[in-house]
Amino acid sequence: MPEAVADGSLPSPTLAHVLSPKLRTVRNRSRATESRRGAAWRWVVLTLIGAAFWAGVMLVLVRLLRYFKNTPEIGALLAGKLLGLVFLSFFAILLLSNIITALSSYFLARDLDMLVSAPVDWLTLYGAKLLETLVHSSWMVVLMAAPILAAYGYVYDGGFSFVVLALGTTLPYLIIPAAAGAALTLLLVNIFPARRTRELLSVVAVLAVGALVVLFRLLRPEQLARPEGLRSLVDFIALLRTPTSPFLPSDWVQRAVMSALTDRLDVLPLYLLWSTAAAAVVVGAILHRALYAGGFSKAQESAQQWARPGALPRLGRMALAPLGILRRELVCKEVRVFFRDTTQWSQLILLAVLVVVYVFNVKFLPLRGQGIGFMLVNIVPFLNLGLSGFVLASIAARFIFPSVSVEGRTLWLLKSSPLPMRELLWSKYWTGTLPLLGLALLIVGVTDALLQVSPFIYAVSVFSIAFLTFAVSGLALGLGAIFPRYESESAAQIPTSFGGLVFMLSSAVLIGAVVLLEARPVYSYLSQQAFGTVADPTDMVIGFALALVVCLAGTFVPLTVAVRRLERLEL
Repeated sequence: MPEAVADGSLPSPTLAHVLSPKLRTVRNRSRATESRRGAAWRWVVLTLIGAAFWAGVMLVLVRLLRYFKNTPEIGALLAGKLLGLVFLSFFAILLLSNIITALSSYFLARDLDMLVSAPVDWLTLYGAKLLETLVHSSWMVVLMAAPILAAYGYVYDGGFSFVVLALGTTLPYLIIPAAAGAALTLLLVNIFPARRTRELLSVVAVLAVGALVVLFRLLRPEQLARPEGLRSLVDFIALLRTPTSPFLPSDWVQRAVMSALTDRLDVLPLYLLWSTAAAAVVVGAILHRALYAGGFSKAQESAQQWARPGALPRLGRMALAPLGILRRELVCKEVRVFFRDTTQWSQLILLAVLVVVYVFNVKFLPLRGQGIGFMLVNIVPFLNLGLSGFVLASIAARFIFPSVSVEGRTLWLLKSSPLPMRELLWSKYWTGTLPLLGLALLIVGVTDALLQVSPFIYAVSVFSIAFLTFAVSGLALGLGAIFPRYESESAAQIPTSFGGLVFMLSSAVLIGAVVLLEARPVYSYLSQQAFGTVADPTDMVIGFALALVVCLAGTFVPLTVAVRRLERLEL
């Protein structure tokens, strides 16, 4: 018998022991899923969708990187600059996501009451919650970064050593924003009253995005697409050699990767990555030991003791009166549930700022001036549909996909009532789709107006993004009901589940299919306008009709399956 047990004291739980309930939950859930009928086809579908997504990303990047590689002198510089800009965007996403997720992991999780009151060492608790925050915040970036790094390794013949290098650079790159986000959240909870933490996180998100905008404008990446604006080739090469962000981990990853692929491995970026990650974890641990107990106590305070009806809810109920009592109350319930969740509604301000940043940077696209023809001016906004679709999919994953799972244990009330499940599901659909549709039309309409595209491209963009919004929302809600997580601790963790992964991959395939189906008729029309060629009307009819069919199938098929799933659900 160990001495710690013999003298009556209990040993402090290890990190593996604290994490074991989470790991066992994941393992038991996967076993329960495998024991159900039809579990095999889920993994088959996930594998096929994931393979299609990664293949599409790698196909585009491989062709682009081969073009860079065959360009003497500046090809490797262009590839490195592209990689640096991609990882700079990833770093901003990681930092903001970790700030929001850390609030839930460290202060709002259901297991904290037992962990904080148990004899768990403070360092063990900090490490366990840091790992939890990192996993929930970083899985989407890992999913996107894997095919990108694989394309670089394939084109530049990186070999097996490049796989080790990619792992060695990505891991500290993910740790740094996780530790920084957890430390910042801890400071905010201690400095400000707990009831104001939600508003403060929104302000932090706005400031962080504002700093990112300033950084992008100082970098002026549009110069890379318009080298004629520089005085000489020497100036252009000097611009390419200039570090994108020398004090950020994104530039260290880019320098380490490109040095290993094109010349000799530069050890300094790896040292900067790992030393900064270690320093961030140490500083976060020190702050956790000094401030976590007081911050956790403040976070348990109730923000409001009773609910007071305001003027805005009354106006909303009056506006929804034509829908009838049932639909009106369902919509009001969805709105109330959304705004009561800290991790959900606090992202609205961040979303608004991101839209402003996106529209602002469109003005700097090099689509005006000498050498810029009619084809390029109109093709770029059309291809922008893909980027806008991915933005919509990310928003739907955060707000629409968890809407069925957040019902949790209260779903038995709805099931035991005479409420049809179809009404419940469609109320969730329209409550999430209409705001998303307004945002999508705003993004595409404003950007196309700024770019002064032709009326044809403007109409194609507006109608395409509208039907894509309907399809992405239907896919998100349907898969959220097919793969629910009723026992999840917060809505922020639901998109990281198996179903969330299936949704993101499925939406990527859906968006890619629509863009590809519309590409041929759009190119035929633009060729006719630019070069006087004859466009085949059959191609245009077939292309747009098939794209419409894909969007309608993505809307109604998942929702139909989800209604049947909810009707057969037994609680």
